[in-house]
Amino acid sequence: MIKVQDIAYVRFAAPDLDVMQRFAADFGLVLTSREGDVLYHRGTDPSPYCHVTELGDAGFRGVAFEAASSEELAGAAELEGASPIEKIEAPGGGQRVCFTDPDGYRVEVVNGREKLPALSVPTTSGVNRGSDRQRFGTVHRPPSGPSSVKRLGHAVVRVADFRRSEAWYKSRFGFLSSDEIYLGEPDNVITAFLRCDRGDEYTDHHTLLCVGLGDPGFDHAAFEVEDVDALMSGHDHLVKGEYDHHAGIGRHVLGSQIFDYWRDPWGHVVEHFADGDLLNARNETELHDPGIALGTLWGSFVAS
Repeated sequence: MIKVQDIAYVRFAAPDLDVMQRFAADFGLVLTSREGDVLYHRGTDPSPYCHVTELGDAGFRGVAFEAASSEELAGAAELEGASPIEKIEAPGGGQRVCFTDPDGYRVEVVNGREKLPALSVPTTSGVNRGSDRQRFGTVHRPPSGPSSVKRLGHAVVRVADFRRSEAWYKSRFGFLSSDEIYLGEPDNVITAFLRCDRGDEYTDHHTLLCVGLGDPGFDHAAFEVEDVDALMSGHDHLVKGEYDHHAGIGRHVLGSQIFDYWRDPWGHVVEHFADGDLLNARNETELHDPGIALGTLWGSFVAS
């Protein structure tokens, strides 16, 4: 087993790259490069890309995770079902090992991608909470327009057998369960919010979910934005662009993220989120019923 450090990118196919490029820009992604029949989009963080679109029939093509080192990547290559280490022919280079999970999803483990300079992020100069004034003598004028995506935060897939998928991902990549969800009886766990094991270092409440309910398939990919202003300006921009809104705006119970879900031109659900929980390896797993998983602290998680 290795311990992946983060999610790296999601991979899709689309029949019209021009349409996909326009949507990505309106969603708040930045084009790194268009190489032949492939689009590579990044956020403001240094990763060379977090969203890949290949020309072809529309569909989800896979997910990639970051290995901590070349030694960890070599360890991944020794795991059952791993491909040999290969060079990545994409912006930033690097190397990868490829797997196919129990439901046929392509899973890549990558290392050594060259980082790009971080892009500027519009930020506030403090928040004036009722009991904690932080902004003095400065007016707050957040920009309008597309939300500025920082990074890819997590991916969710539907699977045929959750426990089978959970065992597959944990035994290879070291994921930990933050929260488990059961249906009916407490021992009938149908999904868990899986986070990376980074020891004492804090990481996202979840990086991957495998949901054992319904037919296997892609569910959504979530991209972090700077704050609620960025999320709301992105919402308004996508509304004006007449894109297909899926669900939100609200705040999840599990993970605590403020969320807003949209569909790309081929129906793939992509999420903007901000202000999520951070956990480390000391946090214990909790068990919940589906009402908690689908519930909100405020707002709505009902699809539009």
